[in-house]
Amino acid sequence: MEDIKMVDLKAQYAKLKPELDAAFSAVMESMEFINGPQVSNFARSLEEYLQVRHAIPCANGTDALQIALMALQLPAGAEVIVPSFNYVSGAEVVALLGLKPVFADVLPDTFTIDPESVKKVITPATAAIIPVHLFGQGAAMQEIMEIAQEYKLYVIEDNAQSLGAVYVQPDEHEVKLGTMGHIGTTSFFPSKPLGGMGDGGAVFTNDDSLAEVIRKIANHGQSEKYKFSTIGVNSRLDTLQAAMLDVKIKYVDAYNNARQEIARFYDNAFAETSAVQAPHRSSRSSHVYHQYTITVAPALRDELKAYLRDNHIPSMVYYPEPLHLQQAYTYLGFKSGDFPVSELMSQSVLSLPMHSELKEDQLTYICQHVLDFVKNHG
Repeated sequence: MEDIKMVDLKAQYAKLKPELDAAFSAVMESMEFINGPQVSNFARSLEEYLQVRHAIPCANGTDALQIALMALQLPAGAEVIVPSFNYVSGAEVVALLGLKPVFADVLPDTFTIDPESVKKVITPATAAIIPVHLFGQGAAMQEIMEIAQEYKLYVIEDNAQSLGAVYVQPDEHEVKLGTMGHIGTTSFFPSKPLGGMGDGGAVFTNDDSLAEVIRKIANHGQSEKYKFSTIGVNSRLDTLQAAMLDVKIKYVDAYNNARQEIARFYDNAFAETSAVQAPHRSSRSSHVYHQYTITVAPALRDELKAYLRDNHIPSMVYYPEPLHLQQAYTYLGFKSGDFPVSELMSQSVLSLPMHSELKEDQLTYICQHVLDFVKNHG
């Protein structure tokens, strides 16, 4: 059996090597490493894939969130609601821009932001919500958009982990995640559903006016060469990255489908034990399984992780401490117990290996060791 990896980028690259090498060679021959034609080509491919009017590539997913917030021109001190059970990027950029991050709890099944928790923290200063489509499936966007409309709030969808997943609207119309809010963002970090060979990101919107502002902000605030109409940042997607991504976007659905098949294998393996909770599948969103995240009793989680490691099976905890308890955000005054679901998730989640190149013998080995552990630990 081959060594088991959390993500096998090498095997993925090997399958696309002729196409990728040709794309890289075209960039090397042109030497247009910044804003070469491959960047605009990829932007068009992304727009077509997402069925969105505007996709603006940038340097990374965190920049995408920052640029999106800057484009909204929120007043200093305005409050932006983010889930506490999440990576730090959303809260980080809110704070960096002189805004106030306000945490909300998450739902215990999908781990995505809880609309009822959102309602509880809205104040007259609230300006925006950043729902995160976590681990591969969508947040409760119908409810979030209804709240946003009621309170006149902006919505920025963080779709770094769920590119390609679809959301079923009340009229049964399907749309890609990241295209329902005022602005959507994503990341092309190598492990993401559409991963590059380094950092990369994009901002997308159906609003023509916002798109114009976003493009300026991502390029130093330039309206034309050496004319700066707004405060901006230097956040460009490298041409080499764009060339690679424009090849890989043709295969993103195939990668997502492969991970869904692997998720079904895991689901079937864990179906007969109550000690392992397989990921919940939302009735409104497809799941592309950026992560396959199980939950176990908090008393067992770290022991299980160590047991898997000792048997050469990698696993990860996303995320070991909720944001409201992180040292960087103590100034906001939150305490243990404020968001109990986020705190429980941080103690009980464990992500197993998940990528399109996993083999059946590897999956069998992983599942057997998880099941043996929980059986032996009551």
